[in-house]
Amino acid sequence: MLDVGMKAPDFKLQDKDGREITLSGFRGKKVVLYFYPKDNTPGCTKQACAFASAYDGFKTKGVEVIGVSKDSVASHVKFAEKYNLPFILISDPELKAIKAYDVWQEKKMYGKVTFGVVRTTYVIDEEGIIEKVMHKVKPDTNAAEILEYLK
Repeated sequence: MLDVGMKAPDFKLQDKDGREITLSGFRGKKVVLYFYPKDNTPGCTKQACAFASAYDGFKTKGVEVIGVSKDSVASHVKFAEKYNLPFILISDPELKAIKAYDVWQEKKMYGKVTFGVVRTTYVIDEEGIIEKVMHKVKPDTNAAEILEYLK
């Protein structure tokens, strides 16, 4: 389990534009790294749209917002275009970052046990250290809670 004060795991994955993104590439900048289950689902759409609405507040503070799911680059392109998402979306189909950040967990839905991404948000400081961890966040309030924390 990753916790406050730990070094955030680095990763090298593609964003929706096909660019290679690494966490270490954001050294010197605070990063909000949020993991979500799936593009174009009700909760994930609410969360992404909330981050999009609050994006100017993050940019004003010099904070980079990065969303991560196991969806494909093509899925991220459609999702970002459909909802005008201005921040980075990273594709992690092989679950590299998802597992490194310990968000691939057992879930129970309607009595059925499966594995999936547990909606989690990390705030990572300018040196790559985890500053805040929010587990099982609410999609519609997550962005506002993070902005409030950053004040």
